[in-house]
Amino acid sequence: MGRAKAITSIILIQFILLHVTKSQQGFEESSAARTLKQESHDTHEVHCSRERSRAAWQIIDDYLMPFVEEEGYQISTDCRLHPDNDLFRDQERHKIHLDVNEWRCGYCKKSFRAERFLDQHFDNRHYNLLNVNQSKCLADLCGALHCDFVINSNLLKAKCNPAAAARNRHLCESLANSCFPISQGPSARRLHELFLRQFCDAHTCSGKAKPFPRGGKRHEARNPSAKTSVTSWTESKTFIVVRKMIKR
Repeated sequence: MGRAKAITSIILIQFILLHVTKSQQGFEESSAARTLKQESHDTHEVHCSRERSRAAWQIIDDYLMPFVEEEGYQISTDCRLHPDNDLFRDQERHKIHLDVNEWRCGYCKKSFRAERFLDQHFDNRHYNLLNVNQSKCLADLCGALHCDFVINSNLLKAKCNPAAAARNRHLCESLANSCFPISQGPSARRLHELFLRQFCDAHTCSGKAKPFPRGGKRHEARNPSAKTSVTSWTESKTFIVVRKMIKR
């Protein structure tokens, strides 16, 4: 009788141990699955602001590219301002703005009431079209390009931080040096000087310099009776702005 009880106890203990082991394995497998799922989800996260990247590109397009095109200068892909270095550039090119409240996806032709909904659609449905391996985040250049001023011009009146201004100026000057090396000839030298005046000089707490003093596309939009174009710049780092009155 005692022997039978001992055998029963051993069997019961083995059963309990087996149950506990399976439970632990199930918990570990469940944890591993959650970890894998989380890692898979994380791989689809893009730590780059679409809004600020869009603002940065708009600034480049408005206040730099008209002068680059006038010079017939080809920006190298090594330059961080090159379109290929904008993570969202291809998606932005596939936005079709049909009306005030109508946006269309250029990939699948779906329509949306607002641009932000189209942005969400890109994030959810066309993430695979982002060049996350080679492209860089254009928003990282916002400090140099004055994105905050464009997004909210009231920030220009905010108290200036000398350390931040110095960092942004350093980044700005490094962009001028890498995108328009003065050793590349007259056009590069003129654009290098332009970039310093157009973007870098305003990174100061003196309050004397303002962003984009040379104007650009937005300048023309505000003053439709005048068309500003860069026609010639001298070797002494000056350029002539020719204004032609448009006949009405």
